[in-house]
Amino acid sequence: MKNIIYIGFLCIITLSKAQDQDIKIPKSYSNIEVDNKRVYLVDGENRYYASKEVENYSLPQLFGNPKGTDKGVALDFGNFEGSITYGLIPYGKAPHPLPVFRFSKPLDKGKIEINIKNNFRYPYDFVDWQKKELLHIGYRLIDKSGMIVYDGEVSLRGKGPFQAIPTLYEGPFVNKRTDTSATVWFNTTVPIKAQLRIDNRVIESPEDTHHEITVANLKPATRYSYTVSYGDCTQEYHLNTAPKSGSRKPFVFAYTSDSRHATGGGERKIYGANAYIMKKMAAVAFSNDAAFVQFSGDMINGYLNNNAETQLQYTNWKKAVEPFWHYMPFQVGMGNHEALGYVFYDGKGKRKGFVDKFPFETSSAENAFAEAFVNPISTLNSEDGSTFDPSSETTDFPSYAENVYQYQYDNIAVIVLNSDYWYVPSLPGNPSTSGGLHGYIMDNQLEWLQKTISKFEADTTVDHIFVTQHTPVFPNGGHSRDDMWYNGNNKMRPIIAGKSVNKGIIERRDEYLNILINQSSKVLAVLTGDEHNYNRLKITGEVPIYPEDYPHKKLNISRPIYQINNGASGAPYYAQERLPWSKFTEAFSVENAVCLFYVDGKKVSMKVINPDTLNSIDEIILRE
Repeated sequence: MKNIIYIGFLCIITLSKAQDQDIKIPKSYSNIEVDNKRVYLVDGENRYYASKEVENYSLPQLFGNPKGTDKGVALDFGNFEGSITYGLIPYGKAPHPLPVFRFSKPLDKGKIEINIKNNFRYPYDFVDWQKKELLHIGYRLIDKSGMIVYDGEVSLRGKGPFQAIPTLYEGPFVNKRTDTSATVWFNTTVPIKAQLRIDNRVIESPEDTHHEITVANLKPATRYSYTVSYGDCTQEYHLNTAPKSGSRKPFVFAYTSDSRHATGGGERKIYGANAYIMKKMAAVAFSNDAAFVQFSGDMINGYLNNNAETQLQYTNWKKAVEPFWHYMPFQVGMGNHEALGYVFYDGKGKRKGFVDKFPFETSSAENAFAEAFVNPISTLNSEDGSTFDPSSETTDFPSYAENVYQYQYDNIAVIVLNSDYWYVPSLPGNPSTSGGLHGYIMDNQLEWLQKTISKFEADTTVDHIFVTQHTPVFPNGGHSRDDMWYNGNNKMRPIIAGKSVNKGIIERRDEYLNILINQSSKVLAVLTGDEHNYNRLKITGEVPIYPEDYPHKKLNISRPIYQINNGASGAPYYAQERLPWSKFTEAFSVENAVCLFYVDGKKVSMKVINPDTLNSIDEIILRE
């Protein structure tokens, strides 16, 4: 009997090890192990298992599995409890088509049948669906607490009976635009072939749910109408190619960040995003003829342990600005709230750790971000191969693809960094796991930045460089405990495979600033967020930037640059703090704010506007 039990035990152990081989712990982490496909954190003799993934909602669930009926459409949202508001979407009749909500009804165990023939009969058929036998219904799902969870869409053919057909649920968006090319992309509820018609050309997209279509050989500074076709449906908008590099014609671009959901109800909290203020941000930018909008992190509430809800929150953010993104690009970067990871708790519900999810190639926060957006891909791969890389044989860091990149528009260059790369939120409180530090630019990224700055310095078509990342170099209100300051504690730094890197946060800050200030004459400003306010700081040699008795070499500031912080896109505000550089902070506001940069050759000025009230917050000439 003992022999049988022993053999059985060996079989179980062998099977368990085989299962565990499917999950490989990156060598960059420490004290993290796997047991029977469950990842856990080791703390002495204690094991803290990662919390199980529980998807409250997912996009496929909230698409509603539409089925046409004799009178309209039946929708089934599974276990969703709450109500639905719905109305027609006037595609082709408005430049920024949004649902015109007309009816609200409670769901019955997650189900509802919409009676189109009755609800949208004459004279309520303002989209001519009875004539065209084609219509699009926009709907809003509201949970039992009153929170808006999702704004969806369903496309239908017929006039009774009706047939549910493939729906474009987000987009089309314009990105990766140059003076001779652009990418139009969108997502559909089911796999389908699609087309882009532009410049008397038709470009096919293969059957899929994600459609990313690039058109080349366009003319600079030219407006092109474009049409996307998917099944029986079409949508038509326009885009503008960038001017030829170095044209030095006047233009405007917009900047903001930090739009995660807030208090106040309604659209201020559409599950993960403050859609209320983001719509207004986008509207102000568009109405001021902005060439593009740069948004640098914390677009969603995030801090999730599953990709399904992460993608839902990203979609809610995208839908908020979608009516304007049809025409002008939104360039986006990562912040700390984009975190997606394994979360470890003790038996009392206290968090013991939170690490970037792996495998990095398929499950990390960086991979989820790349899945949600279409950004340029730079030459920077990851932190693999850096000095502290624990193994040259394995992938031990997430990718930088689409979260660190650069782009040019006319005579400006914008460099988008990721100061929350490989982010481990629990690192300051529990360094045993190893991980990336909030606000820290790691070695390979810093080297790439230096090379990219050098390239633009030598480029005669570039007059101004803007560098943007989520975290301020000099926090002013809300994040003095971290960002690139940590209350003046230079001991804070990333830990890789249980070993602290050589340079602390303030040393790395100075290396970073040295590239921007002393190795460049073109960097004009650092655009940051994280702190939920607007503030402007001119960085000069007069500004005190060190803690008392700082023992390391200090930075020589040979010329001034600006830090312009705008994290005022709807996240709960932070008031100003007292810091060494506070008296040099020239503007500070907790109003919602959008920065508009006016570039006219060698001259750059900025206006800051409250998009909710349209009053002016700040105005300055940055370079003459």
